[in-house]
Formats: sequence, C-alpha cells, structure tokens
Amino acid sequence: MICVAGLGVSGVAAARVMAARGEKVVVLEGRDGERARTAAAGLAALGVEVRFGEPAEPPPGTTTIVTTGWPPHHPMLAAAAAAGIEVIGEVELAWRLRPEGAAPWLALTGTNGKTTAVRMLTSMLLAAGHRALAVGNVGTPVVEAVGGPCEVLAVELSSFQLHRSPGIAPLAAAVLNVAPDHLDWHGSMEEYARVKGEIFARAGTVVYNADDEWATRLAAPYLTTPGTAVTAPATGSAAVPGSAAARATAHPGVRSVGFTLGVPRPGQLGVVEDLLVDRAFTADPVTGAEELASFDDVRPLAPHNVANALAAAALARAYGVPADAVRRGLLDFVPDPHRIAHVASVAGVDYVDDSKATNPHAAAASLAAYPSVVWVAGGQLKGADVGELVRRAAPRLRGAVLLGVDRERIREALARHAGNVPVVEVAGQDTGVMDRVVTEAARLAAPGDTVLLAPAGASWDMFTGYPARGEAFARAVHRLAGTGTGTDGGPRA
Repeated sequence: MICVAGLGVSGVAAARVMAARGEKVVVLEGRDGERARTAAAGLAALGVEVRFGEPAEPPPGTTTIVTTGWPPHHPMLAAAAAAGIEVIGEVELAWRLRPEGAAPWLALTGTNGKTTAVRMLTSMLLAAGHRALAVGNVGTPVVEAVGGPCEVLAVELSSFQLHRSPGIAPLAAAVLNVAPDHLDWHGSMEEYARVKGEIFARAGTVVYNADDEWATRLAAPYLTTPGTAVTAPATGSAAVPGSAAARATAHPGVRSVGFTLGVPRPGQLGVVEDLLVDRAFTADPVTGAEELASFDDVRPLAPHNVANALAAAALARAYGVPADAVRRGLLDFVPDPHRIAHVASVAGVDYVDDSKATNPHAAAASLAAYPSVVWVAGGQLKGADVGELVRRAAPRLRGAVLLGVDRERIREALARHAGNVPVVEVAGQDTGVMDRVVTEAARLAAPGDTVLLAPAGASWDMFTGYPARGEAFARAVHRLAGTGTGTDGGPRA
C-alpha cells in the first residue's frame, strides 16, 4: 500500500497517479477544512481513502510513504524509518515513474528567484521550438508531467522536495543562491544548504552562482577545467587531492558552469557592460564569447533578475538552445505578479510591490535595485536575522514603515544600523492597515524616491499569502493616487 502524506497539490497528484496504476492508496492529512474535504471527495471517486488527523505511525500494510513536505522530525516519518518503510518525495516518485525515453530535466533551486528563473528558462526553450513545461514547485506537479508529450521539463525544486529525492539525475542543474530560510524545518543552515546541494549529485552539468558563497561551496566538488568535462583517471593512476582529476574520480564526466554579474571567466556566463555574455557554451570557451542578450531584454531589470536570466540561460544552453532563442525567450517572458512590480507613480514617487520578498535575502536583493527607498517591511521573520540586511541597506534608506508581528525586531535592527532613518510602526491587523502604511510611506518619501514593499517576512500573520499582501498594497497606492484601479499598474518593462 502507498501512503501519501499531505493533501496539497502534489499529494493529490501523487495519489491520482498511483491509483491509476492500480495501487492501493491512503492519503493522510493533518488539517481539516472545506478545501481538504473537496479534494478528499475527488480522490474517493478514484478509490483513494483520505484520513484526517495527525498520525503517529504509518497505516498498517504501508510499503512506501510519499511525503509532500512534511518535516523530517514528524512522528509518523520517524516511526516509518524505525520500521524500515521507505519514505520518498513526490519528485522522487515522478523520477521513478518516467517511461523509457522520457523528457530530460533541467532543474534549479535556490532560496530566492526560483520561479522567475524557471519561467525564463521555459520561455527560452519555447523560443527555440521545444515542447517544454515548467513543473515542480512552480505549480504543476512533476508526477503529472513525466509521462506527457513534452520534450524537456524545466523543474523548480524547493529544499523540501530535494530532501526526499535521492535518485533524480537532471541533464543540468543550477543553484541560484543560498541564504538562511526554513531553518525551523531543516534544523540548521548547514543542513538546509546540504539539501539544496543534492540537486548537483547526479547532474550532467552543474550550474552555480559564482557570486554566492554557499552556491560556490556546493559546486566545489564538481568544478572542472573551464568549458570541459573531465574523466576519471585510468585505473591504478594517482590523482592529486583537490585536482580536477581527483574531483572527477568522484564525479566523472560532470561539467561545471558558473554565472556572475561580473565579467565572465572562461567557462562562465556573465556581464560585459550591459550585455549578457556566454564564455562556456562556445566553440572555444577559453578565447571565445557569444552575446546572449542585453539589459534591455531583462524584465523587470534588477541585479538579481539579471542573475536569474544568466542561470536560466546556462541551463538552456546546456540543452543546446541557441543564443538568439535566449534573447527571444527573455523578451517573451512575462514576470509573475508581486515581484518588483511597478504599481504607480504618485507625486514623483514610484511605488513598487515586491511582496514575494518573504525573507531577508530576497528583501536585500530588492532594496539593492533602487538608490533611494522608503522601505515597507514586516511580517513573520521565521527566526531569520535582519541585522545584516539593514546594515547593508542603510545608505539607501530614506525612511521605513513597519507592520506585522515581527516589526519590532526590524525596528531594533534599524536603531542599531540606521539610527538616522525615520521609522513609523503601524499596529493592528484590520483591513485598513495597508492604507495607513502607504499614507505614512508617502509622507516620508520625496520626489525621486521609491516606496518599496519588500517585507523580508512571510505574510500569514495578517494575510492569506504574499499575493494578498501585494494586492492590498497596490489597492492602497491606487487609492492614494485617487485613480480607483490605477492607470499605471503592472510590471515596469
């Protein structure tokens, strides 16, 4: 019997697929509610039993558990391990169910930027004429896509998904960045980073952010001569520890490609003036270079979004996508909402919604995109420290308006590292809070400033999710402008 832990999107998909294969399936769900009951009714029609409540051990007869994000310390998973029952994730299940000749995976992970990068990658693949689909953490469960008609899958993977995926072997894999997040789930920064690095373990091409300390550390065991794949030394020959030959002994045939916001070295993608340049996937990576796109092709333009574009381009190039399709893909790409989206300009001040910046690393990248900012921040920090974020952002802060459950922690960091920055706290959780936030931000801002919603925390303390927070901010801005719905909304090109 297959036990599926979780009744979310991927759990329902796993249950459906396994039931269609004739397996007996039981789904366990700890949270009850209308949405869960509706999903359970749909599965019941397929012969799948759904049990509500917090289980302490697997159901009798369980041979495999498919988990969809339950933490490793959950009592039932611990009991399964003690009983010798295999526990895998939905992504691992999908990998095992691939038919012969299945579409290769181009996979990526990172603390921030995953969805943007995977959608950029998909756009590049489509521009090159390939049947491609974005799957995984981006929304479409991988288990539903592996048997479909696509030529190639662009796979976004979270640390939760990678934790239980010991067998996946992408054609190419990328780590965008790694910063503290979900430490309550993983237990430590080291374990969180280790799990992120699992995406490289069986990849044919390793793509890493050469500007990010953790991403570079995770890629270190796979680094090879620029632009080449090395092979293991002949049997009986000696390999110097730390040399390319020594690394190849553990990872034969793996190619490594870095990306950087600086000028690229041989074997890297990077930036030359305002151009995105490839020095990895060229006929001669040592002396050759190929222009892929320009800053004008990256939307919305911000340093971290250029990094996303370079990562996507590296994965696309690993699949053989030509340079002109990289550019066309970037031009065709439509950014998802609430990611440094320009809402309106009011009295010479720009208002920008980056509600998706739900941790300090994401907020830091957003703040770095603007020279003079009135920062709207707050929410659930999930144990993260904001001191370094505030210290680095201090020179560009013109004011801060704080809301949410952990706003006092941000105020304390501002007092320590940006004592001259005026700060306003807006208390309460009623529907009018965001109007008061925007009003206070407008009071602090001067023409030429940007009022930036980059909260650095999750939204669940006040909203149903980060989209609801961003929408509340946009509505408040439009009311401030007196336009009702606004005439200058949407992402800035």
